[in-house]
This record gives sequence, C-alpha cells and structure tokens, in this order.
Amino acid sequence: MTALAPPDLLSVRAEFTGGRSYLAACTLGLPTRASRAAMIADLDAAASGRACAVAYSAVVERTRGHFARLVDTDPARIAIGSQTSVLAGLIAAAVPDGAEVLCADGDFASMVQPFAHAGRGIRLRTAPVHELADAITADTWLVAYSIVQSATGEVADAEGISAAAHRHGARTLCDATQAIGWLPVNAKDHDALICHAYKWLCAPRGVAFLAISEEFAAAVPPIFAGWYSAADPWTSCYGSAGALADDATRFDVSPAWQAFVGAEPVLELFAATDRAALYAHATQLATAFRLGMGLDLPERPSAIVTWVDAAGADLKRLTDAGITASGRAGRARVAFHVFNDRDDVDAALSALGR
Repeated sequence: MTALAPPDLLSVRAEFTGGRSYLAACTLGLPTRASRAAMIADLDAAASGRACAVAYSAVVERTRGHFARLVDTDPARIAIGSQTSVLAGLIAAAVPDGAEVLCADGDFASMVQPFAHAGRGIRLRTAPVHELADAITADTWLVAYSIVQSATGEVADAEGISAAAHRHGARTLCDATQAIGWLPVNAKDHDALICHAYKWLCAPRGVAFLAISEEFAAAVPPIFAGWYSAADPWTSCYGSAGALADDATRFDVSPAWQAFVGAEPVLELFAATDRAALYAHATQLATAFRLGMGLDLPERPSAIVTWVDAAGADLKRLTDAGITASGRAGRARVAFHVFNDRDDVDAALSALGR
C-alpha cells in the first residue's frame, strides 16, 4: 500500500481492516478493529446474560466526552440522540410561530423536512448554499444547513454564515454529519450543531449528537424528555418527579446502548487524531482525483467529489472495477478518508478511463 502522508496517520489507518477501493465514507463508514471487537464482546456478554445497563451508561458518557473533544466544547453542552432528523425536529420545536427558517437548496431532507412540516405558520425559504450568508435578512429566525452538502460535497462558508446570522439576530443550526471526521469543526461557531456518527466517524448507525450553546438551549423545549433526560436518570425512571438536567443533557433520548458500545472506541480514536492532518490527507486525495478527472477545484477543498452522471454510467464503471462509490441526485460521488491512499485515486481514475 502507498504510504499515507503525513506518516502519523499510519497508526489510524492500521485500525481499519478494510479501505482499499472503498470510496463511500460519505454513505457509510467502516468499523475499526476495536469497534468490531467491542460489539462482538458485548453480544457475547448479552447472550450469556452478563449485559449491564449501568455499564452501558458509562460507555455512553465516555462517548459523549469523546465527541465533545472532537468539536472543542464541554460535555455538558452535548446531548445524545439517534438520528439527525429528530435532533433537527427538536430545534424546529423552538422556532416561534410564523418565524422564517432559511435552508440551503437541495440540502439533505433531514435538515429541511422538520421545518417544512413544523406547522404553526413557520415560513421556509431556501437559497443556494454559497449564497446563504447574503440571503439572511432581519426576518430570518434560524439558518439551518449542512456544512458539507451531501449531494455535491460543497463546503459551506460556515464562518460567513454565522457572522451574517449574528448581524441579523438569527440563530444557526449546522449539520456536520458529512464533515466531522475529516473537516475540523468547532461547536462554538454555531448556536447548535448536530452530527450522526455513522459516516465519517465510522460508528454504528444510531449514535447522534447535538452540541448547543447555553443561550440557545434556554429557548428549546425538551419535547423528547425521558428517563435519560433527568439530572439523575437512575432515580428518575418512573413518573414525573425527576428533575430534568440543567445542562444540554436534558435533551438526551434513551441511548441505543449497543450502538454506543461500537461508537466509543472509534470516537476515542478520532478525538485523539490530529484533525489538521486528517483534513490535509482527505482533501489532497480528493484534489488529486479532481485534477485527474479534469474537474474544477472548489473554493473550499472537500473530501467528497461529485460530477454529473445522470445515467449512472460512471458509477457502473467504478462498481464493475470493484470500487465502492455512490450516486446521488444524478451525480456520481466518491469520498476519500483516512483509510484511503493515492492507490485508490489511481484505481478510480483508471476505472473511469482517465
């Protein structure tokens, strides 16, 4: 295998048994050796009657801490969930009646549908992601967008959007599902940030997070509150007597324990990895592929490359060559992650006749 650059990512690459010709981290991440081992051990323990609910909760809390480290915030500002659409729905519940929500054209449905169907006279408006900052007005209450667009791989100008939103008194909700794991993201740059960890963070599906500022959290109703939303979950399993947590964990939903067992080791791995090195590695591979395809370079580098492939001919060429890629919105789509190298770039270009 061609050596990774920089060399300090070799140890991270070694945690994955797969990766060769897998260019679909934007669809589904690959489990690490440690995640696989943890889930098998958990299944064996459960089959023998040795599963422990209290131990599962400890796993959840450690995983919360790893994600907080990934996005440079305090664990008290992190809520756990299982899907981005539900977390976006939580924020939708905070939008005042009749207020305006601005979304990106063609964004992933989980970031649009919760607001489109919220009712209460909420007005949904859209604009191209590269024009979002200029589209914000004094009437905009919330800007909800994906920092990396799923269909195109375009990276939004998050800094410009946040600055414009704050000038107009609007809030920001950022979906970082297609970003965290290769693109450095700081939760403090957004009023709220959500992420499902099964793509670039390579966790099992069913592990999602909400990072929310203390100020914004005060305006969000805990509409999904349950036993795990309490200040002390284990003494709040019955009735309504248990007080909700006074930090972001009051938005917690009951965790999918087994999924968190698989998520803990890989989130710990990514939290300890140099994010600048990951970014450089992924975007350099994507840039090499773009140049080989004769595609224009984007304003902001992305680890995802897409191009028009309405009939799916290029996707078929990749698949026939044993390369796992994806197609979205009439476009072929490849993604480059830590387990990929220049050999994967060359193989994909060769399969496409470049």
